[in-house]
Parts: sequence; structure tokens; C-alpha cells
Amino acid sequence: MIRGLHGLFYSSEVDSMRAFLRDVLRLPFTDVGQGWLIFDLPEADLGVHPVDDPASSGKHDLSFYCDDIEGTVADLRSRGVVFDKEIADHGYGFVTYFTMPGGVHVQLYEPKYQKRAAPARAARKPAAARKPAARKPAARKPPARKATKQPAPRRAAPVKRAKARGARAKARPRRR
Repeated sequence: MIRGLHGLFYSSEVDSMRAFLRDVLRLPFTDVGQGWLIFDLPEADLGVHPVDDPASSGKHDLSFYCDDIEGTVADLRSRGVVFDKEIADHGYGFVTYFTMPGGVHVQLYEPKYQKRAAPARAARKPAAARKPAARKPAARKPPARKATKQPAPRRAAPVKRAKARGARAKARPRRR
């Protein structure tokens, strides 16, 4: 089952682009080693747009969206982002564009449509931490005992038990 979308930006300025996504756009990321950062966006959506010329079919774009385009633009400008166009109403939302390192031109928009809430999903272990399917299951360990806050009841000392037996014995007549 498809769970999401993995997008790629191709840039001639890879390190600058990664730093821009990390430091300027402040996208959450995982460092997978050797300078590779995988940015984990909290949600995504996908649209299909018509083209007038069949020769332009096959093109694709990635856009960022936000809840408050004016506030987001002001915040990004304060961090040095230069916008290529002013905010405009495109019908589906309010839109502007900016260029990231390496000449990557992207759209930023505030949708007018209502986004559906994503269903909650359980946290998943990273692929490196998951066991391969062919591996045999590990031997089951007995469940750990839960610690109790109350100490275990103490047993009466043997002398006290003997006295208690003697008291019961005197209270009951012996059968013969």
C-alpha cells in the first residue's frame, strides 16, 4: 500500500540546497550519512493538472504549502529568501514562487480547499533497525515481572507460628 510521496530536487549546488532546506525552510530531516539529508514532511498531497500541448505532458513540479502565505512569506524573507513573484490568487489557492540554490524554482501556496486530516499511524522503526523477513523469530523471553510498590508480605518467624499453633490447639479439643 502506498503511504506517501518521496520527492527529489536535482541541484548543481547540493550542499547549499540541503543547508537551505534545513536552515532556512527549517524542514525536519534525518541525516543518513555522508552528507545525505532526507527531509521528512509531516504531510503531502498530489494533484493532476491538464496540459494544452501533448508535447508538454510528463512534466512534474513540487510545491510547498502553508496555512498563512503572507506570514510565511514575511518569515522566509526575514531569513533571506527572495521571491520571484508577488502573491497571486490562482483559484485553488494563493501562490508565489522562489528559487532555491542550484536554480530550483518552487511554488509556495496557501490552499483554498480543506485538507483532510491524515490518519494517525504508529511510529515505524528505521529500515536499518528492522529485521529481515527471512530471519527466524527470536526465542521468546518470559514476560518481565512488574515491580510493585508494596513489599512482599513477610512470613512469620517459626517461633511465632509454633505459638499460634499451640494457642489453636488449646482452644480446640483433640480428637482421638
